[in-house]
Amino acid sequence: MEIILLENLVNLGDKHDIVSVKPGYGRNYLIPKGFGVIANATNKSKLDKLKEEENKKENARIEEYKAMAEKIKGQTVKIGVKSGTSGKIFGKVTNVQVLAALKENFDIEIERKKVVMTEEPTDIGTYSVQVNFHPEVSQELTIDLVKE
Repeated sequence: MEIILLENLVNLGDKHDIVSVKPGYGRNYLIPKGFGVIANATNKSKLDKLKEEENKKENARIEEYKAMAEKIKGQTVKIGVKSGTSGKIFGKVTNVQVLAALKENFDIEIERKKVVMTEEPTDIGTYSVQVNFHPEVSQELTIDLVKE
């Protein structure tokens, strides 16, 4: 059974992808929950129109994304973490903490999946994070982990 996804689903596909699933999974879970619709000729033609509209909206926001990228260019964000005496941090620093720091320091709100940790922070120090606003607009941000 082919389904057009209406949302991004982990391990299945992204929004507007046409995926093959087992009939029971499609009929009993994806369609009733609003995660997808049957990929028939009518819905496929609607899908093309939806893709065009969303691409127009995203392309209109490119300038906004570029302004956000300029705002964080060359900036360093401090994030307080708990650590031991040797400087090793307790727990993990995630993209959620980076998003909170972006909101607090620059008043920038973006989706969580757009922040990519290039390396796993384990100690107090400085690390780089990639912020992908749009496929054409991305910016590197430096985070400085400090002891709370």
